[in-house]
Amino acid sequence: MTTHAEGDAVAAPSSAIRLRAGTLRLRVERADMPLHDLCGFASRRSRKRGFVFVSKVLGKHHPVRPRVMADVHERLARGLARLPGPVVLIALAETATGLGQGVHECWLRATGRDDVLFLPTTRYRLNRPLALEFEESHSHAVDHLVYQPACPVNARLFREARTLVLVDDEISTGRTLANLAAAYRWINPVVSALHLVCLTDWLGDARRVEIALRAALPTEIHSLLRGEYEFEDDPAFDPGPIPDVTGRADAKDDILPADNQRLGSRVLAGPDLDGLVRDSGVRPGERLLVLGSGEFAYPPYLLARRLEALGWDVHYQSTTRSPLLVDTDVTSCLSFLDNYHDDIPNYLYNAAQNGYGRILIGYETRPLPAGHDLPALLSAVPLFF
Repeated sequence: MTTHAEGDAVAAPSSAIRLRAGTLRLRVERADMPLHDLCGFASRRSRKRGFVFVSKVLGKHHPVRPRVMADVHERLARGLARLPGPVVLIALAETATGLGQGVHECWLRATGRDDVLFLPTTRYRLNRPLALEFEESHSHAVDHLVYQPACPVNARLFREARTLVLVDDEISTGRTLANLAAAYRWINPVVSALHLVCLTDWLGDARRVEIALRAALPTEIHSLLRGEYEFEDDPAFDPGPIPDVTGRADAKDDILPADNQRLGSRVLAGPDLDGLVRDSGVRPGERLLVLGSGEFAYPPYLLARRLEALGWDVHYQSTTRSPLLVDTDVTSCLSFLDNYHDDIPNYLYNAAQNGYGRILIGYETRPLPAGHDLPALLSAVPLFF
């Protein structure tokens, strides 16, 4: 992948991408990396929104080298280093949970700050007090939950932060982030600035102004690419049956670690990576794929980075509940039941026929449900963090 120093602009002409769902037209205004190094395109199994940007650097719908993901985290964190604190950084589930935590940890390593609180949104219920909830109207699963931080220091920081940072993989309308910012201001009326962080910003000038007005805060957007898009639906497009991927409303405390990341953190993640390497049974020279599972994306990514540093040929990505069609930059799809005991379909994209010698799957859920057969389908090694 070609990389460019921060601030370099990569010329990219307007383009039209023909998808099964319709035609996506793009105009790139500024890019630190070439468009087709950053993302591809595909169709959703959805009647709300027929297209999807398929990131090639996120590690969700496409396998990625861990070092490429690390470079992206560092690029985005660089623009945040001097923000006034305290800071609350919220990453949107499920797609951006790993990206948000990666940016957060790069920020901590670079600055040594202890006033930056990371929280992801989640689709899962816990027997914990909620801080807020909001909707992502175009999503396959609309409800987002944010829990009150478990630690009293973190809870106070959450209520008193001066800067709010929201992280998503791409921003196309900004409505979801504006809804979240407005909901947060009810909890913390002293917050004075909003920063949006994403890989690709497709808002256009008019929508950027709308977001700032809706949030009622001075707003800055940090991205690796900025542009605009238009989508023309194909009236003949039939997405087929739309899977129900909303899940159940039962609490997940019994299958999740008590200190899971949904309760907030100001410190670096600390899984026993060398112990996990030993447990994985990897052999020298094997080509590896490390998978995260749903919202549990960042610790398995850290394992992939560790394996890469030790000399293995590694790619990383994560499973998802997002229902996409095989189209353009989605070349394969494996469907299976989720590992959170919801009995909903989950998916793994673009991982077929890549010649991996061993596949490792990272889980935060224990035990795995009987119907979750992904390890058997992939002949993979499950690892419990």
